[in-house]
Amino acid sequence: MSTDASRQKGVWRQTRALFYKNCLVKWRTKKSSVQEILLPLFFLFWLILLSMMYPNKKYDEVPDSDLYSVDHSIISEFVVGYTPVNNVTRKIMHKMSAEYFTEGITTEEFLTEQEMQEATFRSPQSFVGVIFKDSMSYQLRFPPTKVPVSAIHVESRASCPNPSKICEAETYWRYGFAALQICIDAAIIQVNTND
Repeated sequence: MSTDASRQKGVWRQTRALFYKNCLVKWRTKKSSVQEILLPLFFLFWLILLSMMYPNKKYDEVPDSDLYSVDHSIISEFVVGYTPVNNVTRKIMHKMSAEYFTEGITTEEFLTEQEMQEATFRSPQSFVGVIFKDSMSYQLRFPPTKVPVSAIHVESRASCPNPSKICEAETYWRYGFAALQICIDAAIIQVNTND
C-alpha cells in the first residue's frame, strides 16, 4: 500500500514539474505562445465575418410532382438518333417511342457516333442523340440551347421564385431532357426485365 502512495506522490510531483517547465518555456517564447492563441482566433473571426456576409439562402419547400406529368410533347418535336444499333437498343427505342409518346416520335439509327455527330450538324436545334454504352447505360446529347451552362448545375430548383417563369435550374425539366431520360429509363427497365 505504501508503494502505491509513494508512486502516486511521484506522479503528481512529475506532473507539477512538467507543468512548471511548460509555463517557463511559454514565458520565454512569448511570441510563439501569442501566435498559438491569436492565430486560431483570427481565423475564427474571418469565418464568422464571411458567414455573416454570405448567409445561407432559405428556400420554400418544392412541391412533389409526378415524374410522368412531365410534358412529353416537347420531345416529339425532336428527332432522336441513337447508336450503336443492335437488337437491345432497337427494342429500347421502339418501346420508348411506342409506349410513352402517343403522337409518335421520330427515331433514327446510326451505326457510329461519328454519323450521329454529322446528323447533329445538319439540324442542330431539333436533334437529340442517345449513345448507348451497354444495355443499362447511355448518354444524352441535347442541343446546347436546350441545356443550361455548366456553372448553373449547382443551383437548386427551389431558387426559382415563380413556377411559370423558366429559370436556368429548371432547363433540364422544361426542355425535355428529364422527360426523355425518364422514358428511356422506363424502357430499359421493361426490356431488361422482360415486362
